[in-house]
Amino acid sequence: MSREREYKDETYAQFARIGKAVSHPKRLEILDLLCQGPRTVEVLAREAGLGIASASQHLKVLRDARLLEAEKKGLYVTYRLADQAVCGFYRSMRSLAESRLAEVEQVTRRFFEGRKGMEPVASRELLQRVREGRVTVLDVRPVEEYRAGHIAGAMSVPLRELKARITEVPRGQEVVAYCRGPYCVLAVQAVEMLRKAGVKAHRLLEGYPDWQAAGLPVEAPGAGVPAQGKGT
Repeated sequence: MSREREYKDETYAQFARIGKAVSHPKRLEILDLLCQGPRTVEVLAREAGLGIASASQHLKVLRDARLLEAEKKGLYVTYRLADQAVCGFYRSMRSLAESRLAEVEQVTRRFFEGRKGMEPVASRELLQRVREGRVTVLDVRPVEEYRAGHIAGAMSVPLRELKARITEVPRGQEVVAYCRGPYCVLAVQAVEMLRKAGVKAHRLLEGYPDWQAAGLPVEAPGAGVPAQGKGT
């Protein structure tokens, strides 16, 4: 084997490590969750519908591919993305799947079939409505995710608390709920709950990571004022 051929084979073998690491649906879901912020194994297991042992194994595969980093504090291990580029990679892969695989749209259409009032609001449209003071933005993710970063001015009411706190949601204007991304169902459930309570509600098409990646206004830890992106 020539040195040139050996060089090529070894290089592409390293690239393939990433492909192998993300070749399982649950590992993709874990990456999506970690795009929201650092999480313990226990939280990731619960959110992804996995047992602790299974979640730990998936996390090991992702960490071996250098996509994640881990930090142990006491009895708990917290995982985070090794770099924000990992979230960008996940979003790019998701976008490619949406454009090349008709099955993605078919699965989504089946899920929303029969659900009324689920027409989504796009990020730029929401930003315009916020600037005009016509909308209340509702973050229905778990509070830890809200604290890790959220749309500027958004009100935090986690989905699991929404029923008990629904009177806190302003009734005088439209509410737009958002969660982790276009395939997160928290906002869908929130809109259904709000509409049953007589609140005019819609869901944001994108999630917080997409909003942030577009350079739109966010509030994050350590920021004295909302971070201003290119979209402001």
